[in-house]
Amino acid sequence: MQFVRLLHLVDSALPTGSFAYSYGLESSFTFGLVKTPADFRQQLYAYLQQAASLELPFIHSCFTLPELGQDLRQLAEEYDAQLLVPALHRASITQGKTWLKLLTSFYPAAQLPEISAWFTAQGLPLHFTVSFTLALKRAGFALPDLQAVYLHMALRDQLSAAIRLGFLGPLEGHRLQHDFYAVFEHLLAEHGSKHYQEATRSAFLLDTAQLLHEDIYSKLFQN
Repeated sequence: MQFVRLLHLVDSALPTGSFAYSYGLESSFTFGLVKTPADFRQQLYAYLQQAASLELPFIHSCFTLPELGQDLRQLAEEYDAQLLVPALHRASITQGKTWLKLLTSFYPAAQLPEISAWFTAQGLPLHFTVSFTLALKRAGFALPDLQAVYLHMALRDQLSAAIRLGFLGPLEGHRLQHDFYAVFEHLLAEHGSKHYQEATRSAFLLDTAQLLHEDIYSKLFQN
């Protein structure tokens, strides 16, 4: 039953704000970095690889380190330093605040406002990955489930953006989503137990696409 509750929390219908972002996909289409279905498959795989190699170690450490102490402060500073693209940095903080507010309404007994208050007192930005992990840990969810649904959200949001941009039809998008679940087990096994100091960025072209988003004349997404 607990995993069913988790599926509800990561449902695309909940207002977490992810619908406003394409994470560089819109600019990749606009400027010709992705032109064909094969290009899109390659970008999608690279996106998931980077989500796994960068985010999963931070989720693991955030879940296992003592709460709201010096170790967490160092983790939060390191994560903030990793987000070099301004649009991505802003989006992460916005979604982190929205996520914590949403979870507070569902789990008032978890005292989630303590997390926000601590980050404010420390002068630290509360990014989505950190907010996502700390809130769900307090709500009683298991680490492996958190990491799996994080990859699910990353995959779902990219495919949703591609459909809304008219690059894919809904049926084709859901078929791709079904196919790409096959790589989750490998990604989780390779990166799920790493410490955040082992996190790596593996797809710098994605960051370039993020930067190009500012130059789009008319855009559907914020990044």
